[in-house]
Amino acid sequence: MAARTDALLEALQWRYATKVFDPNQRIDAGTWAALEQSLVLTASSYGLQPWKFLVITDAAIHAELRPHSWNQSQITDCSHLVVLLKKRTVTAADADRLIDSIATTRGIEAGSLSGYRQMIQVDLIDGPRSQIIGQWASNQVYIALGNLLTSAALLEVDTCAIEGFSPADYDRILGLESSDYQSCVVCACGYRSADDKYASLAKVRYAASELIEHR
Repeated sequence: MAARTDALLEALQWRYATKVFDPNQRIDAGTWAALEQSLVLTASSYGLQPWKFLVITDAAIHAELRPHSWNQSQITDCSHLVVLLKKRTVTAADADRLIDSIATTRGIEAGSLSGYRQMIQVDLIDGPRSQIIGQWASNQVYIALGNLLTSAALLEVDTCAIEGFSPADYDRILGLESSDYQSCVVCACGYRSADDKYASLAKVRYAASELIEHR
């Protein structure tokens, strides 16, 4: 167990927000498949999974997106660019889909989940949180982002989470304007360049004694 905890902490110490990617290094198919599965396995409130993940490897699309990303070089130099999308709203159909999926996967009757179905209805569809459902969905997507960053670090894949972009322009370029999903946050994935000076800088974090309380 000590070796496993050491490996986790070493990976988190190793990772940083990569500023310069090596455009000649690509993530192999097996590693990328594992990272995609890490996104699929991400936890979400109620298990609703109000997201989609666009994986972009087409250099032409990378180039088209870069001017709408504060001209950041990570957009064009990374191996895989992930645009994490949030669902615009949560509907009764979404709740029904989840209930049916649970019932099928676990071999139970959908009717046995009626109480759970009602909780979703009262909270997210009819309740006060329906008025801020976009923020709720964003919160869920950021759980997926965090999972991707950690999973990538464990596989020694570099990442950079990017909020400096124009969601409206991304939606236009990616054909999302009339879809049920919209751009929320972006993550560039690949391998750091030897020229990235940030790779060798000490990580700046406040002490655990300041951030964590035990009661």
